[in-house]
Amino acid sequence: MSQIPLVDLKAAHAEVADEVRAGFDRVLANTAFIGGEEVREFEREYAEFAGVAHCVGVANGTDALELALRASGVGVGDEVVLPANTFIATAGAVARIGARPVLVDCLRDSLLIDPRQALKAVGPATRAVVPVHLYGQSAAVEELLAELPAGVAVVEDGAQSQGATRNGRTAGSGGIAATSFYPGKNLGAYGDAGAVLTDDEEQAGLLRALANHGGVAKYRHDVAGFNSRLDGLQAVVLRAKLARLAEGNAARRAAAARYDALLADLAADGRAVLPVTAEGNVHVWHLYVVRIGAAERDRVVAALNAAGIGAGVHYPAAVHLTPAFAHLGHRRGDFPQAEEAADRMLSLPLFPQITADQQQRVVEAFTTALG
Repeated sequence: MSQIPLVDLKAAHAEVADEVRAGFDRVLANTAFIGGEEVREFEREYAEFAGVAHCVGVANGTDALELALRASGVGVGDEVVLPANTFIATAGAVARIGARPVLVDCLRDSLLIDPRQALKAVGPATRAVVPVHLYGQSAAVEELLAELPAGVAVVEDGAQSQGATRNGRTAGSGGIAATSFYPGKNLGAYGDAGAVLTDDEEQAGLLRALANHGGVAKYRHDVAGFNSRLDGLQAVVLRAKLARLAEGNAARRAAAARYDALLADLAADGRAVLPVTAEGNVHVWHLYVVRIGAAERDRVVAALNAAGIGAGVHYPAAVHLTPAFAHLGHRRGDFPQAEEAADRMLSLPLFPQITADQQQRVVEAFTTALG
């Protein structure tokens, strides 16, 4: 029986293969390997898609977040508030600057950062708050912007939310935002890539300098920067996929609704908790994450994998329970919502090309595995 992957990159490539091949030929003919016309056009097109003035393409999503934080004034010794339930890169970008991650819990239903707890965590050393738009929907950025004191920036982590909106506002258009184009994202490259979004022209200029060894002109270094540049070949891929992103996101929403219907009985009898879309959000379903009993989660994932179903776990440990951030001094019980989610959640296959028959097979295997 055929495998059902967590995300089908082969199917995604098939849709753009001819266009990508032609674009690669253009880049190779022009030897525009770093920057160039393809990068400029992608930046323009993605900025328009996201509803912002400037898109700065960079090497990967982690660099994008670090650059966004640096451009917002975060430096050594500063504090940055972020959710405990996020991919490690969110905290890692803060640590690379020499700043200190200050962790807060998430909301029970949506698993998005709890804005009340984030605001309470702001102190004299806080320079930024990073709301993570988790699994494809937007955190409550507007609540943070309304109450944060002057001098504390909101830096959005939009790595999983390309095309999502909240109350009509596109994720990433609130001030400055970072995103990732890792291959498995809704908008994925054929390797690592990322971008920073901003409406501020001066900030965009600083970002370009920071990502290009500290300057935008050759051998002119105005600030201490590093090397994080988007290359022309990745821009070709991203342009081809961007033209199909809205359609792909709509297909993801349809697939998520189909899962909701197929899993309704399991939800009704309490055997599974289905994902919740927060009020005002238009979800783009980067992941479809369900929660089951902690004692059976790993067994169920293994059973699904054995049956050819590409289930996964995003993420098995909250940030404070990873060895990398043990020095923050937290222990189990400090962030109960994040910890419970990490213990209980699993991701079912979801991608734009998934069929109703594939989803039926996933749910049947999931039901069997639950026992």
